[in-house]
Amino acid sequence: MIQLREPNQTDIGLARMAALQLFVAFIWGGTWVAGRILSHEIPPLAAGAWRIFFGALTLGYLVWRKERQFPPVRMKDARSVVLMGVTGIFAYSLCFFYGVQHIQAGRGALVVALNPVVIALAAALFLGERLAPKKILGIVIAMLGCLFVIGRGNPLALLHGEVGIGELFIFCCVLCWTTYTLIGRRAGSTLPPLVMTFYASLAGGILLIGAGVFEGALREWPRLSWQGWLSLLYLGVLNNGFSYVWYAQGIVQLGATRAAAFTNLVPISALFFGAVLLGEHVGLSVLFGGALVLGGVWLTNRPVAKGT
Repeated sequence: MIQLREPNQTDIGLARMAALQLFVAFIWGGTWVAGRILSHEIPPLAAGAWRIFFGALTLGYLVWRKERQFPPVRMKDARSVVLMGVTGIFAYSLCFFYGVQHIQAGRGALVVALNPVVIALAAALFLGERLAPKKILGIVIAMLGCLFVIGRGNPLALLHGEVGIGELFIFCCVLCWTTYTLIGRRAGSTLPPLVMTFYASLAGGILLIGAGVFEGALREWPRLSWQGWLSLLYLGVLNNGFSYVWYAQGIVQLGATRAAAFTNLVPISALFFGAVLLGEHVGLSVLFGGALVLGGVWLTNRPVAKGT
């Protein structure tokens, strides 16, 4: 007679964390819809600044609740945190909001799905990490899929100058996030992820607010519809605040590989939300390219056996 093992508290905790990572993936997919809504109501610089403002407030609250103080940062770490703020917060926010003005939510998310592949390639080039043959194949497949998505079914469109400005801005998001991640890998060895993320958001937010005041986009309180305010709070509090913390917790409890695997669901949820909430239509060629991107990402992040 087969005896069924009762789940212990560890199993239940891991299952809850897996469910939380699934929720995070759907939150990140929804950012593309919220970003498109917000980008059509206020300028990109103002949208980025207010998003990071609410995100930094949320992260600051979480840091204070956990640490009961704002931990000091060494000069060496401060340089890394500022660079993370410049690349992953300031530059990424501008590219994101300029991009979503000109590209559908689902297509934009499919381009950004390339993040793990570009990070793996950059880590090999700049950090000396080894690339196994399977990972190289995954990079090639994902890059080809990205060309299909960007070129709307024509992988050679980039060579003929037929790619739109929205696609270019979103691809710049990938480059910004790759730089942010590589810097964060080194800074993360001496700074807790929550503290590091908070200070990076603070640095990037100061740059965005300063630029917005100088440019004029932040010289008055934003006039938004209820959908705009909901999108702004969604992006700032839920996305830039709580979801980043939940994702960091997932890395600790599930491991980096298992937690990162859930991010493959982000473009799928973005396609779903874009179709349901914005009525976006994605052609078969883009879906084919997206499938190549996700397949290449899976192959790139697949654990490699020792000795291969």
